[in-house]
Amino acid sequence: MKLYVGNLAWAVDDAKLKEAFAEFGEVSEAVVIQDKYSGRSKGFGFVTIDDDAAGAKAIEAMNGKAVEGREIKVSEAQPREEH
Repeated sequence: MKLYVGNLAWAVDDAKLKEAFAEFGEVSEAVVIQDKYSGRSKGFGFVTIDDDAAGAKAIEAMNGKAVEGREIKVSEAQPREEH
């Protein structure tokens, strides 16, 4: 299950994102999206948890939780819409 994680603090990198979700199951991927020009975080990322039940539990537990001082938003990732 792929999760969208929004409202991330600038200090959160891929490793910190993975660490925050590791308690819920095997995190196969954790990526903080960065601006391609400045290299700074865009404030959101994606976490892939192999087990759907663990992913659902992670959404329930982590949505609204403070990470690095900011209340994050967590939901199931939606396919990107073409413009």
